[in-house]
Amino acid sequence: LERRYSASPNERFFTGAGMHRFGNFRREDDGRLPTMREALQESINLPFVRLMRDLVSYSTYQTSNGAELLKSDDNPERREYLRRFADREGSVFIQRFWKKYRGKTDAERIEALLDGMRPTPPRLAAVHRYLMPEADRATFDRFLQNNLPDVELSDKALDSLYTRYGPGAYSLPDQGYIARVHPLDLWLLGYLIKHPDAGISEVIDASKAERQEVYGWLFRSRHKSARDSRIRIMLEVEAFTDIHRRWQRLGYPFDHLVPSLATALGSSGDRPAALAELMGIIVNDGVRLPSVRIDSLHFAADTPYETRLGIKPDAGARVLHSEVAAALREALASVVEGGTARRLRGSFLQTDGEPLRVGGKTGTGDNRIQTIGAGGRLISSLALNRTATFVFFLGPNHFGTLTAYVPGRGADSFRFTSALPVQVLKGMAPILQPYLQIGAQTQCRPPAEPIKPTLTAGMASRS
Repeated sequence: LERRYSASPNERFFTGAGMHRFGNFRREDDGRLPTMREALQESINLPFVRLMRDLVSYSTYQTSNGAELLKSDDNPERREYLRRFADREGSVFIQRFWKKYRGKTDAERIEALLDGMRPTPPRLAAVHRYLMPEADRATFDRFLQNNLPDVELSDKALDSLYTRYGPGAYSLPDQGYIARVHPLDLWLLGYLIKHPDAGISEVIDASKAERQEVYGWLFRSRHKSARDSRIRIMLEVEAFTDIHRRWQRLGYPFDHLVPSLATALGSSGDRPAALAELMGIIVNDGVRLPSVRIDSLHFAADTPYETRLGIKPDAGARVLHSEVAAALREALASVVEGGTARRLRGSFLQTDGEPLRVGGKTGTGDNRIQTIGAGGRLISSLALNRTATFVFFLGPNHFGTLTAYVPGRGADSFRFTSALPVQVLKGMAPILQPYLQIGAQTQCRPPAEPIKPTLTAGMASRS
């Protein structure tokens, strides 16, 4: 927590298969060199990005020898990493193209492909001869004439195109290059024409060889740097797989993490219940306990069928060192004492009138898709949703999460930040106060002795 990281947004980060820039919420923080405690207290983004980069580097060198992989092109392990990159990257494109064609007829699928290209005779010939290799000359001629109504093609030219781009004349990558479409887009459309009801799992399985073929240039390129960048991508993916495994022990609810440093700022998402569970682990001194909604059931009291059921006591599992949990409680308390949640300071009191120890973490998400043009010019910005969250603990026994959420394009009309849920919690103080102290005035009761499941003799005899 006392380690310092630069808050400068001027560095570009190679992550998530590309170059990225990150910014802070407040520009006045850009020139600072805060500790992680200060960054947590004041919600400064860049130190967390750089901390995540260190974690990725640590995981990379724990799980694989990245330095050796990048040093020499003769390392035999490089080919395996490149093969996995081709498989993963190709799968991403296949899924993207499959969504484009899903639910369409063959004619609509071909039209969707042609809509994304500038038609010329060679390009259309390459497309048609790949998609319909058994089609006769007359069908081929009609296809070109229908899609190039203003172009006069002689019979000799049509015959030349029909022959030149016939089956086997070019590889899939070359055919895609000639048509100026992604080769996997072309392959998928051809596969769907033959298997119109194919699902995504079948398509992914059927395209294994084609995915490797399309990225064959990567193995042959004389540019080692091209291979290095792809290997770095796969090393980062491996590192995030390792980090995800650790996060799951702390209650992270999703099946994977987005392999990007942006995960440090929330790009991988989280559920309010999972955030509350993480806070519970911190409050419970690093021990993860199961969430319980009902602790006992009592049926048919004072009858021969009386049955009482209770939960089995669970000692929990330690997932954080006690010292780590204690340090986190201190850091989270500082967010309320003098950080982004300071408006909450003094809002909750103990029975003796002293302030109750309160801590938490704020977070604001303005989630949108932006299109950036040349020179960094913003072309368009589409709002997806806006969120503001405060995950908190109130004293030694209570914790929770508050989230404000606006879905869809309507989020463009809102500018709220995490100050909103903090203010809501402050306003709820009079409602929550009676629950916070175990004693005569509280509405929370200390846990009773666990009830052992029992059956009456009458019930047992009937079974």
